[in-house]
Amino acid sequence: MRRAIGVGVELLDENDIDGIEKRHPSGLTAQGIVEAFATKGIRFSEATFRKYVQLGLLPRSIRVGTKGRHRGSHGLYPASTIRRINDIRRLQSLNFTIEEIQEQFFFARTELDALERQIARVFDGVEKALRSRAAEADSLKTIIREVAEARELAERLVAKLGDIEGRLSVRARMARAAV
Repeated sequence: MRRAIGVGVELLDENDIDGIEKRHPSGLTAQGIVEAFATKGIRFSEATFRKYVQLGLLPRSIRVGTKGRHRGSHGLYPASTIRRINDIRRLQSLNFTIEEIQEQFFFARTELDALERQIARVFDGVEKALRSRAAEADSLKTIIREVAEARELAERLVAKLGDIEGRLSVRARMARAAV
């Protein structure tokens, strides 16, 4: 279920990625991401993964506590991280350098991911506060409606900014092809 492009670069196909994203809506650990590639026979190391995170090509993890006493926590990355790794590998196969990929393709993606996660946390907090006041539901109808409208606006903002980044990335790719 992989396809090769460029010279020796293997990628996950769309069905593989869609399946992983559906099976892991809350995210994956770094090890889980590396394993997702390994199960398809694609070499991708945890060291490379960490390098991509340090360079800002991939989002940082969010810490999630493990239930149970003294169990600690682990980092979860959005399942969409796998899609981004695939994109990075594809761009590298087209002879883009890591620096070019940073500057021309993922220049705002990490910040957009962080913004999206922060917005989700804000709305989760507001909605939790509303649920705790369920007895006042009638008097809160306007606020509930406004929260839903604000969430929709936030989602549209993040999508719009992602679209702008995508269009700028296409321009960079076309400029590169013209050379």
